Amino acid sequence: MRGLFARGASRGLAVLGAAALLTLAACSSEGGKKAEEEREGAGPRLKVAMVTHSAPGDTFWDIVQKGAQAAAAKDDVEFLYAANPDGGKQAELVQAQIDKKVDGIIVTLAKPDALKDVLARAAAAKIPVVSINSGEGASAGLGAVAHFGQDESVAGEAAGAQLAKIGAKRALCVVHEQGNVGLENRCAGAKKTFGGHMENLYVQGSNMPDVKSSISAKLQADEGVDGILTLGAPFAATAVDAVKETGSKAKIGTFDLNKDLIASIRSGAVQFAVDQQPYLQGYEAVDQVWLLKRNGNVLGGGRPVLTGPAIVTRENAGALEAFAERGTR
Repeated sequence: MRGLFARGASRGLAVLGAAALLTLAACSSEGGKKAEEEREGAGPRLKVAMVTHSAPGDTFWDIVQKGAQAAAAKDDVEFLYAANPDGGKQAELVQAQIDKKVDGIIVTLAKPDALKDVLARAAAAKIPVVSINSGEGASAGLGAVAHFGQDESVAGEAAGAQLAKIGAKRALCVVHEQGNVGLENRCAGAKKTFGGHMENLYVQGSNMPDVKSSISAKLQADEGVDGILTLGAPFAATAVDAVKETGSKAKIGTFDLNKDLIASIRSGAVQFAVDQQPYLQGYEAVDQVWLLKRNGNVLGGGRPVLTGPAIVTRENAGALEAFAERGTR
């Protein structure tokens, strides 16, 4: 009898255990993340839009988006992206996101005056704005809760010092977008620390053959140019081609990274890059919106959160190669 009772008791416990598991499974299937959010008072899934001034084909913005997408996946945020290098059209894209009633808008402020009115409308709609990459000086005044990027003037100073370090005396600062305050600040900062003669060369950034022609023409007209500072990785590659084509001895430095540029630094075709960590800019911007909406947090204390500059040379480029290969540096 004791054996039968024990076996019966075991069966009873097993049935109770199975019933408990089924109950837990039912609760989990009915609740899961939704139930957890309701318990925490988190509310529905957030929708965050990023609107930048990027032009097609600029690999820098691919890296920004990868960072934003990684944060969005972590935070269970729906991420939207749109871009246009024209300030007025960028403002129209921001308005479209306001009309969609997104929970947060991330913008670049390369042309802050063009976005002033639309960001005021975002504030009126109670949609928080975070700025990234450019316009750190205008960010707070336009109502952004935080800014993630490098101080472009400081980054320019670092680039100018590096150009001087590699022995350049007469340099070009190649500006691929007129009116972009961040690019102008980079060149102005570089002139402060360079010590030699530096002039701005304005090129049509959306047309690489024209960019190459402009750089080549300048190198042929002024054989004394021994340094070139470009303001984006794709333009460094074009400058390398121009130097080869003209037989110039000019040494090249640049801003920003991608996997091809890492290879050029390691080969010596490009001497250095100023890295502002675009992946971090995208990641932290999405995270900032999530933290603000979910817990009232703001990073930076009203000041820009700096993601750069860091100087990448032949000596340390190898340490970043694996990250660049996967498109995150």
